[in-house]
Amino acid sequence: MRAPHNLNALRAFEVVSRHLSYQTAAQELNVTPAAVGHLIRGLEDTLGVDLFHRATSGTTRLVLTDAGRASLPALQAGFDLLSEAVEQLKASKSRTVFNVTVPAAFADKWLLRRIERFQRKHLYYDIRIDTSNRLLDFAADRIDAGIRYGAGVWPDLMATFLLRDEFFPVCSPALLKGKHALKTPADLANHLLIHDVSMETTGQFPTWRSWLHKAGVRKAVDSTRGIHIDDSAAAIQTAISGNGVTLGRTTLVENDLLEGRLARPFKEAQSCELAYYLVHTKSSRNAPAVVAFKEWLIEEAASA
Repeated sequence: MRAPHNLNALRAFEVVSRHLSYQTAAQELNVTPAAVGHLIRGLEDTLGVDLFHRATSGTTRLVLTDAGRASLPALQAGFDLLSEAVEQLKASKSRTVFNVTVPAAFADKWLLRRIERFQRKHLYYDIRIDTSNRLLDFAADRIDAGIRYGAGVWPDLMATFLLRDEFFPVCSPALLKGKHALKTPADLANHLLIHDVSMETTGQFPTWRSWLHKAGVRKAVDSTRGIHIDDSAAAIQTAISGNGVTLGRTTLVENDLLEGRLARPFKEAQSCELAYYLVHTKSSRNAPAVVAFKEWLIEEAASA
């Protein structure tokens, strides 16, 4: 057989194998069931191998032979590679701009350290990231997808869970030494408290008051004093500079802890029902860029 016909026959075999029906396969391939049957019989004749046989148990249905079943995984992987190659060829001619809105602190502390892996995997997307912290109108601002922190419910948007944090004090390693070394939560009375008030209107967001209450330190430390900063990344940077102690959250401080810029003086942590979610409109849920970004984010979040 000529190569194009052979490829069509292999594609027909892959589709029929998934549906075990000429009728359903024909609908997916946009041809007639007779055409599908002709391609399958031609492929079997060329290969000299039976790919299907019919089993009768009340109704007649297609069943893969052992040879057909054994060849299927490699064939499907080959079509996946072929599809990826075609996409890359398209990318050489034109690229797709993909607009994403992301909280500034999350972009700074988590996403931007990883985004190059998405770009390597999807060369044909030019990603543009908005970190304004405004709740943008996806239609008016031409946003394809976003990452938001909250309870997972936003009007007119679909949300997919990504990450949930724990909250705990973090500080410069220098504050673990000296006259007022941080050894117990009560020692916080000798240090400046840095308050992240970027979500102070959200009742579920942990505060110094709630953390101290959970840690059993209710009177020894004044939970209201200190410096209040309306930016999570800036609050963390202030702590890195050695100017006080802030409540860090897992996602935003993990790298600074690993690389020694921050230290965690106490084991006590507070959970939070709020989380990071990928959001997009219902109309864009099947858009290739949104699907690709969602799958990549879920994989990254799981590995984190």
